[in-house]
Amino acid sequence: MNAMENNVIDVKALGKVAVLMGGRSAEREVSLMSGQGVLAALRSKGVDAHAFDPAERELGELKGEGFQRCFIALHGRFGEDGTVQGALELLGIPYTGPGVMASSVAMDKLMTKRIWLAEGLPTPAWRQVRSAQDTLDAFQALGAPMIVKPVREGSTIGLTKVLAAEQCAAAYALAAGQDPMVMCEQFIAGDEVTCPVLGAGDQARALPVIRIVAPDGNYDYQNKYFTDDTQYLVPCGLPEGEEAAIQALVLKAYRALDCRGWARADVMIDAATRKPWLLEINTSPGMTGHSLVPMSARATGLSYEDLCVAVLAGASLDNAPLPQDA
Repeated sequence: MNAMENNVIDVKALGKVAVLMGGRSAEREVSLMSGQGVLAALRSKGVDAHAFDPAERELGELKGEGFQRCFIALHGRFGEDGTVQGALELLGIPYTGPGVMASSVAMDKLMTKRIWLAEGLPTPAWRQVRSAQDTLDAFQALGAPMIVKPVREGSTIGLTKVLAAEQCAAAYALAAGQDPMVMCEQFIAGDEVTCPVLGAGDQARALPVIRIVAPDGNYDYQNKYFTDDTQYLVPCGLPEGEEAAIQALVLKAYRALDCRGWARADVMIDAATRKPWLLEINTSPGMTGHSLVPMSARATGLSYEDLCVAVLAGASLDNAPLPQDA
């Protein structure tokens, strides 16, 4: 997919479009920023697009108001986890991004890791924990530093980098405050990169890799969305062979979960061995001024506006719409 291909899209044929934004997750604020950006971009290209916040309106109204497709700009639970996707399947309204199962699995970092491991894809060692004592036991097994995070949350919300045993209890409490399912993960020291994917099946392709250089290596919620201190390097500056290997790995990770439409995978490159390790995959990527998919797409000549139209044009359903009652 490139900027030239996007020119053949008939925006009028896309029909009345709802940009789903806001929602009820901990990432509501970021989702509203993403959604407003997407809404403005689609309208600038002539798309009949409208804002729709599922936290304030019933999804059933989409059908009654004649919406023909949805751009999902929701992040986190109740938007990126298969729930909204399932509702849209029942309503028969095509939507952007992966389907019900892929969205649900990708939101669950443990299930994602289990599938990747079964497919022979590299992901850091982990433990699921249910208490502060479990977290301490995991720390003894995985070593320092160790990452403690909620299983079903994004944007580094509830995440702690644990350097000492006495931090384990507080780290567990912070993560458990976001999600009763908590995991500990081996920390990989090295380059932090991310790689978006657009498309489906054999047509899916990886965009340029972005290398992330955060202040003191701390790529947290604040540094992701609200400061200009983090550096995003595109071109990434990695050796050509390394970037190609990461793109190939991310495509395998994307297809292993049966993703379609678009997604963005986060990867750590071990500084000592240069081996890439898959961390997680985001199936409703951010579209704010600090977001990474638009940044990567721009490096290929695809503008933010054309990216939004291209993603919208790929909206689909897992299943054909249900027949209407007679």
